[in-house]
Amino acid sequence: MQEGQNRKTSSLSILAIAGVEPYQEKPGEEYMNEAQLTHFKRILEAWRNQLRDEVDRTVTHMQDEAANFPDPVDRAAQEEEFSLELRNRDRERKLIKKIEKTLKKVEDEDFGFCESCGVEIGIRRLEARPTADLCIDCKTLAEIREKQMAG
Repeated sequence: MQEGQNRKTSSLSILAIAGVEPYQEKPGEEYMNEAQLTHFKRILEAWRNQLRDEVDRTVTHMQDEAANFPDPVDRAAQEEEFSLELRNRDRERKLIKKIEKTLKKVEDEDFGFCESCGVEIGIRRLEARPTADLCIDCKTLAEIREKQMAG
């Protein structure tokens, strides 16, 4: 139950960033039509812009907070804080690249289909994770294989 709520919250937070409502599918509607592609393009662009803003804020914050503390403990704490921020920004930089790759797929109208088996990924899954490139079945199999290789 908790996991389902977390997924729903995650989906809602990405949609909230974009300022859009969940897509309302119409009966008989073609999958990944123009309206759906536009919907996901708005989500992805808003998410990318939000991440870029965070990167800019980090740079400003680090410049503003950079101080040469005479106390080694204070200096170490600041360096650890900056290191953590830089790791987070690096993760976000990689996510921005993935978002841009996904936007290219939207532009090419090659979005929303599993890269492994070609089946529709699904509107709800894409709203929860717009950069998903595998359907839930293929993703589950990939995770099982990954666990087997690691264990």
